[in-house]
Amino acid sequence: MLKKPEAEQEELEWVSIAGLVPEKHLLRKVASAVDFSFIRDRVKHLYSADNGRPALDPVVLFKLLLLGYLYGVRSERQLMREVEVNVAYRWFLGLKLTDKVPDASTLSQNRRRRFAESTIYQEIFDQIVELAVSKGVASGTVLYTDSTHLKANANKNKFDEVAVQVKAAEYLRALDAAIEGDRAAHGKGPLKAKAEDDPETRQIKVSRTDADSGYMVRDGKPKGFFYLDHRTVDGRHAIITDTHVTPANVHDSVPYLGRLDRQRERFNFNIRAVGVDAGYAAAAITQGLEERNIYGVIGYRTPTHREGYFYKREYRYDEKLDVYLCPNGQLLHYRTTNREGYRQYHSDPNQCRSCPVRQKCTQSANATKVVTRHVWESSRERIDQHRLSRVGKRIYKRRKETVERSFADAKQLHGHRYARFRGLTRVQQQCLLAATAQNIKKIALLLSRIGPNPPSSGLLPTLLSTYIDHLHRYQLLAGPTHH
Repeated sequence: MLKKPEAEQEELEWVSIAGLVPEKHLLRKVASAVDFSFIRDRVKHLYSADNGRPALDPVVLFKLLLLGYLYGVRSERQLMREVEVNVAYRWFLGLKLTDKVPDASTLSQNRRRRFAESTIYQEIFDQIVELAVSKGVASGTVLYTDSTHLKANANKNKFDEVAVQVKAAEYLRALDAAIEGDRAAHGKGPLKAKAEDDPETRQIKVSRTDADSGYMVRDGKPKGFFYLDHRTVDGRHAIITDTHVTPANVHDSVPYLGRLDRQRERFNFNIRAVGVDAGYAAAAITQGLEERNIYGVIGYRTPTHREGYFYKREYRYDEKLDVYLCPNGQLLHYRTTNREGYRQYHSDPNQCRSCPVRQKCTQSANATKVVTRHVWESSRERIDQHRLSRVGKRIYKRRKETVERSFADAKQLHGHRYARFRGLTRVQQQCLLAATAQNIKKIALLLSRIGPNPPSSGLLPTLLSTYIDHLHRYQLLAGPTHH
């Protein structure tokens, strides 16, 4: 029998807001796994204790912000509209069905004024990482790092060409010491000091809308003004352990070692191995990893090659004799170490002039072939071999399952394709909140599925530690290797 429905929406019902939220809802799992009350203590110094109107509870405020990143709601006004009608959101925030939802301007004004120069975003992120470590879902034993671009809120066609001073890289002091030591070992005097009154400069494009962003020009990437989010994740369950923002014209390798050191100091990580792509294949990186006793696995980078000439690998280096052997059997001897940290090995022009394969080697006017070798090249060659080992292959295979997957989820589910704000500081805050939202989601789901003390994923961390210990003992016993 067809019955006409009655309008019952106006009837009064006795309900509990908690009873309207499904038991398996994500926010229930988050609330069970994470206690956000620590936020109140971290920001109380930013509030007046006995003056002014009652403020919105900072715990509720940051829960609101995290809700937006957790569910990929980019607009704060849209987020407030969602909270008005979403019972689960209200329950998570501690609001009753009849409570008034905060105005969107409350979020934006607190963000712009009260927390603009605060470190609370970093503190919240760090607290969640510490929670992951304490619950056993992160260890810091194996870390994976990569970067992704966020489109800046700026028109790519509105810019000025500006000459800026080139900033010295952090490793240059160590490199200068290595160059000085290398020259002394070869009987060469120190290089002349650079003139401080003539700093090196370069031309860059600076956006008129967001001057902190960087103009990105990379193969296979869109051109324009972007930021780079340099993210590190733990190899156990891909918990994000660090996120650091730079303009898009900063190379991936520049902040890498400093961010590793930050994680070791802040979380007391015993980092045994790292996995990164070929963008980090630099002698300064490999040297830094060896100095930190970290087993690095770096992707293969195809070397640049001039068609019709010998590959550099065809010039074999003998470490004991400190010479290169060319494809035709001539020895190239050390000549000098330049300011950039490269040793130069020169051929004998008398032999080169009559060489039958000279056209594939050099066509220089002085008939001299010059092969360069970085003072830290040995460390790069050793770490290049890690990629071919059984352990190295297992480590590198996990890279696409961890950091690449983390970025994919961030872009697809958490609105991480675009910079929501302008300015490096605000974009850094955006990335910290996005990473925090991803972490609390992963921690909540893991703990709901495998309990409060989950086992580690596989035996890789234990096997890796044993392997690295044996490897270092072997290297100490073997001494310098013959290439």
